[in-house]
Amino acid sequence: MKKPQSEVEASYDLVANEFADEFFDELKRKPFDRELLDQFAESVRGQGQVCDIGCGPGQIGRYLHDRGVSISGIDLSQEMIRHARVLNPDINFEQDDMLNLDLQEASLAGIVCFYAIIHIGREDLMRALSEMYRVIKPGGKLLISFHGGAGELHRDEWYGKPVSIDVTLHEKEEMSRYLEAAGFEIERIVQREPYDFEYPTPRVYAFATKPLVGA
Repeated sequence: MKKPQSEVEASYDLVANEFADEFFDELKRKPFDRELLDQFAESVRGQGQVCDIGCGPGQIGRYLHDRGVSISGIDLSQEMIRHARVLNPDINFEQDDMLNLDLQEASLAGIVCFYAIIHIGREDLMRALSEMYRVIKPGGKLLISFHGGAGELHRDEWYGKPVSIDVTLHEKEEMSRYLEAAGFEIERIVQREPYDFEYPTPRVYAFATKPLVGA
C-alpha cells in the first residue's frame, strides 16, 4: 500500500510542469553554480555512480552527465520524476525519499543535492545527512546547496496554485556542524549573493568528503 503523500510531495506534484519550464534551463544564467558543478564533476568523474538527490526535472543531473559523470537522480515527487525522464531519457530517475534512501551502503562515488535539503526540518536534518553518509563510499564526495539565513520560510501559493512548502534556512557554521556530526569532513563552504532573478537569500554551497577507512 502506497504511503500517504507529504505536503511537500503533493505540492511539487502540483507545480511540476511550471517548475520544469522555469528551472530546467536555469544553469545557463548561473555561472557561479556552473563553476562549482564543474569542480564537483572533476572530483567524481570516473569514480563510480553519483546520485542527484532532489533532482527535480533533472537540470543538475543533465549538466553533470554532459561532463562525463555517471549520474542518476531521485526525487520525492513522482511528477518531477516524470518530467526528468522525458527531458533526460538517457539518465535514470526514480522516486525516493532522502530520509530513507533505497540505496546500498557505500554504493555511491558522490551525491549532489541542490536546494532539496531546504525542505528537511532541523529535527530531521541529521537523519538526511546520515543517510547520505551511509550510501557514499569512503573517499566519496558530497556537494549540497541551501539558502543562507536563520529560521524558516513558508509558501502557500506557487504559480497560482495552493501549496504547502516549508523552507529551512541555515548559516554556514550551522550546516558545518551538522555535516561534521554526520561524519563528513568539510572541504570548503562558499557563498554568493542571489542573482537578481532569484529569491533574495544568500546561496550557500558545501563541499564535503566521507573519510577513507582508517584515515
